[in-house]
Amino acid sequence: MGHRLSRIATRTGDDGTTGLADGSRRPKDDRRVAALGEVDELNSVLGLLLTEDLPEELRNALTDIQHDLFDLGGELAIPGFENVDDSQVARLDALLEQHNAALPRLAEFVLPGGSRAAAYAPLARPVCRRAERALVALGRDEPVRPACRQYINRLSDLMFVLARVLNRHAGRGDVLWQQGKNKAAGA
Repeated sequence: MGHRLSRIATRTGDDGTTGLADGSRRPKDDRRVAALGEVDELNSVLGLLLTEDLPEELRNALTDIQHDLFDLGGELAIPGFENVDDSQVARLDALLEQHNAALPRLAEFVLPGGSRAAAYAPLARPVCRRAERALVALGRDEPVRPACRQYINRLSDLMFVLARVLNRHAGRGDVLWQQGKNKAAGA
């Protein structure tokens, strides 16, 4: 699986490069390194969400997703290595279908908020979208397998749905956008 860290402060990055798991070095602003960082940040946001009161089923699903994100990071850390597969994307599709089916239909846009757990899920969503953009940018220079992009895309959708689910778990509804709420009357 490549090199694992045994020493954290190696000082090898002092020259502006980062080591990949295959032993090669890339500039810290390289697109592959950027994509790795975005996926890492996404995993950290999910870790924050996992500190909240969650239904056990969602806790297990999010923990599985964290492992999948490490699989994706492994694929990004070793160019040419394949570590994410269609079954992982299919699992997200199934979670999306299951949880979205239990939610009321939306007529308005939903704002982040409600319960704290429900606010962390939409925080993960733009991080997910940024990771997706980083994967697309990397794909302009180097091959990125469709399963990687699809996984991140589905995860973004799932974070939106889970925010709604988590508000219901906390006994709250969606926080709906009210168009023009703060406009002055007659303006």
